[in-house]
Amino acid sequence: MSTPRKTSVRIEESGKRVRAYLGGHLVADTTGASLVWEIPYYPTYYFPVADVRAELVEDGPGKRSPSRGDATAYTVKVDGAQAAGAALRYVESPIEELRGLVRLEWDAMDGWFEEDEEVFVHPRSPYTRVDVLASSRNVRVEVDGVTVAESSSPRLLFETGLPVRYYLPKTHVRMDLLEHTDTVTHCPYKGTAEYWSVHAGGDVHKDLAWSYPVPLDESRKVTGLVCFYSEKVDIYVDGVLQERPKTHF
Repeated sequence: MSTPRKTSVRIEESGKRVRAYLGGHLVADTTGASLVWEIPYYPTYYFPVADVRAELVEDGPGKRSPSRGDATAYTVKVDGAQAAGAALRYVESPIEELRGLVRLEWDAMDGWFEEDEEVFVHPRSPYTRVDVLASSRNVRVEVDGVTVAESSSPRLLFETGLPVRYYLPKTHVRMDLLEHTDTVTHCPYKGTAEYWSVHAGGDVHKDLAWSYPVPLDESRKVTGLVCFYSEKVDIYVDGVLQERPKTHF
């Protein structure tokens, strides 16, 4: 992996072949994508201008970034499909590496691929790792003093930058207290999650539990298991109450 360039924004070469599609048509295809950390949590892909296959029609000024400078916004047009303001260029950026690159708005595209594997939500960070380990520790979950799950065969999921997550077999969860909701979330490392609210203490606690029915390969060991937000419930591990972590959740 390349050494990060020393700028006010972290920039690294990806090394992967990266493609973006709009309306089923190829917008960009490159082996020279740059990973740019605009925020600390995950990077964004920037493409060399020469590797953008779509027509870029200038819309006018884009948002100014204190670190990247003034942006010009473009409508992306390809074979009859178009997305207004879906591309940005920083042609006079104080960061020289960005001047010849194009940033494509992730959600404006309808398909992203790293090599031949589709990627969802945002690019995968090379510094994020997911480990799923079988454990014999006893894990008990309480909501408003009601035990809603208990297991001595949990799977512990360790993901860089997040607290440990305890995934429990459904047979060890009081599914009669859980109500399936329409909430769905997506993770580039784990896949698509479904959610349940919990009935306990006379209240309905919205979307406290989730599961990945068909997770991505690196998380397949939690397939069908149920996890609870440790930020919002009481979790006991081998009888010891765990401190509730503080996260953006």
